Amino acid sequence: MSFTLKPLAALLIAAGVAACSTPAISHESGALLAPQTDTPLAKTHSEEVAVLSGGCFWGVEAVFEHVKGVKRVWSGYSGGSAATATYDQVSDGDTGHAESVKIIYDPAQVSYGQLLRVFFSVATDPTLLNRQGPDVGTQYRSAIFFNTPEQERVAKAYIAQLGTDKAFDDPIVTQVVPLKAFYPAEAYHQDYARLHPDDRYIVVNDAPKVVNLQRYFPDIYRTQEQVVSVQLH
Repeated sequence: MSFTLKPLAALLIAAGVAACSTPAISHESGALLAPQTDTPLAKTHSEEVAVLSGGCFWGVEAVFEHVKGVKRVWSGYSGGSAATATYDQVSDGDTGHAESVKIIYDPAQVSYGQLLRVFFSVATDPTLLNRQGPDVGTQYRSAIFFNTPEQERVAKAYIAQLGTDKAFDDPIVTQVVPLKAFYPAEAYHQDYARLHPDDRYIVVNDAPKVVNLQRYFPDIYRTQEQVVSVQLH
């Protein structure tokens, strides 16, 4: 099943209702410039991991499920301990966790820098501190959890580049921190946007992100989501 933008979502976008979840990008195209520092596409197919946090994980997951080269995406928690990696505890905002997504991608099809370009262009507003759209708290912070020195290098270089380019009206506050662990969220959070397209939260806050992905990145957008089952790894 593909992600279908419902009529209400289209009306909300036309009316500008979803502006709270759209980054304040200065570039007219809406798509940020590609990173000058990036990993080259691999010569052989394999799997690598990226973990990103940018507000409610439903919308970030929905975006990356539509990116070519992405093989699996899970919603979950990063930044805290295993003992507090549950939705009820994380929602208190004092566990150290951020709502995150774990992305398994093929580095022969999409680079880490390309994933970050999508992340900053359509998935999150990196200028908002501890909030995204209607959601407020440290659990909704913008963060890049790197798991290799190369990911750290690419992430920091791209943030510096965007700052030099004045890509946003306000400073980027996205954290770049080492990944200690990723804990999958409860099964009902997985593929939430796909399974609940009429949920008003999805319509207002998350459907526009997928629309913008298709609009700004047609070369790497795919209509059919790369759906994950409730089998979490």
